[in-house]
Amino acid sequence: MVELTVPERISTQFEQRGRSGDLLRWLYVGRLTLVAGILVAALFDWSNARSVETLIVTVMFVLTAGVTAWSFWYTHLTRHEPSENFLYSQVVLDALVVTGIVHLTGGAESGFASVYILVISAGALLLPLPGGLLIGGLVSMLYFADLAWGFQETFTIYVALRIALFTLVALITGVLGDRLRRAGQALGAVASELQQLRLDTGDILANLSTGVITVDGNGYLAYANPAAESLLGTGLQPMLGRPVLDEVDRVAPGLGSLLQEAIHRRTAVARGRVETTSPTGAARLGVSIAVLERGPGEMPSATALFQDITDLERLGELNVRAERLEAVATLSASLAHEIKNPLASIRSAVEQLSRGRLSPSDRGVLERLVLNESDRLSRLLSEFLDYSGLAMSAGEELDVHALVRGCLLLAKQHPALSGVEVVGNVGVASVHMIGDADLLHRALFNLVLNGGQAAGPGGRVVVTLENERNRMRPRGTAVEHPIRLSVGDSGPGVEASERSRIFEPFFTTKGGGSGLGLAVVHRAVEAHSGVIFVEESPDGGAEFVIFLPGIPAAPIAQTSGVGA
Repeated sequence: MVELTVPERISTQFEQRGRSGDLLRWLYVGRLTLVAGILVAALFDWSNARSVETLIVTVMFVLTAGVTAWSFWYTHLTRHEPSENFLYSQVVLDALVVTGIVHLTGGAESGFASVYILVISAGALLLPLPGGLLIGGLVSMLYFADLAWGFQETFTIYVALRIALFTLVALITGVLGDRLRRAGQALGAVASELQQLRLDTGDILANLSTGVITVDGNGYLAYANPAAESLLGTGLQPMLGRPVLDEVDRVAPGLGSLLQEAIHRRTAVARGRVETTSPTGAARLGVSIAVLERGPGEMPSATALFQDITDLERLGELNVRAERLEAVATLSASLAHEIKNPLASIRSAVEQLSRGRLSPSDRGVLERLVLNESDRLSRLLSEFLDYSGLAMSAGEELDVHALVRGCLLLAKQHPALSGVEVVGNVGVASVHMIGDADLLHRALFNLVLNGGQAAGPGGRVVVTLENERNRMRPRGTAVEHPIRLSVGDSGPGVEASERSRIFEPFFTTKGGGSGLGLAVVHRAVEAHSGVIFVEESPDGGAEFVIFLPGIPAAPIAQTSGVGA
């Protein structure tokens, strides 16, 4: 049995009362129709009817009509809930009425004996299972008693078959009625929960500050909450069940198109952005659209959720502006610090040279110091100009595989990498992307050179190229169809506390370094809409991992351990 809570029981009782009322109404109509027909037949059609029989039928009609009128007044006019005893009395009355009609119309040969089946069915539907079986037994006993008392008939096979039929009907209708009641209880509970869910959902949606619009596959408005009307600055309730996409596009250009596109493509929209043109002022809306599939062959419906992100975007713009100004200030301070030391050395040397009381050897030392510091300043400023002015030129399709192999061949010939093993694990297939070959070559060469200097003589640098186009994009990135390029070394690695600053300008852990090499690499990767991370290398050192956006149709690279 289905366990019901108190609210569910109340709801189920009301629904059962409604069903019982309908059955009782038909029961009253059928009862009156039957006795009225018998009365008319007795008065006009029974040529051989005796006055006693006519009197009995008349009395039966009056009593039945009176009881039925009172029952209708009790259950339908005064809205009393029929009790179980009341229902028993109604079915028993019908059994007695039918027995009287069967007796008056011939007993075993009466065609009205089949009406007993309707009485049994009514008992099965109105009463619980034991009650329905009890009515079936009562009908069988009344039928048998009427034949035995009124017609002196013995227990014939014909009578036995009818009684067996009544019993069978009582059993079947009782079981079916019981199952119907159970199904009605379960359905009542579900209907109650559904109604409560609708009320709760309606309250939630009505009080949300997020706008919600639902349209069907044809673009007809199915739902709009008050927040949607407020954000769009237009009334949508009058348009329920009517085309709404044009009106939505009028007040928020692009929103209707997003809904239509989501329906026809059957794809959700995670992050959309539109602007409203309401009389209260323009606003920026952040939009997400969910698509709900319907039946086979039907267009899906779409639900758009949108919020006013005007203040949020303005705050973001202010934050970005502040971060840029802070970055400029930090970069300027770092550059001034890097320039200050060489300038101080040059100033001191020039002051000593201007005094003219130096030995030739001291003069030579000071002159070389001025030249070295001047070269250092020039190199620093050149690298800074490269960093600040770094940008990708007009992109073109390039083969990353060929670029990496060319960079490895150049690195093996570089004197700074003498004694360092440079290994390429780049496969044999082409890997294509759109980019600036010179910029990527410079970034990769800087990483290889940096790794070789960290590994030192006898160390090892490994460059790996993989096409991960058929894999999901790396977590935390927006790089689609990624190409993975990594440079690992066997050096001491990068301390965990330094990894967050490793790509900052002028940050360096090497003596004499400018701190701009990795910053230039970072800018070059960002210019290609890629990302770069620093991790621990399998050889124990640092591994710089770059993800670059590849071309969707590019062939999948087959990596191997073949050295470049």
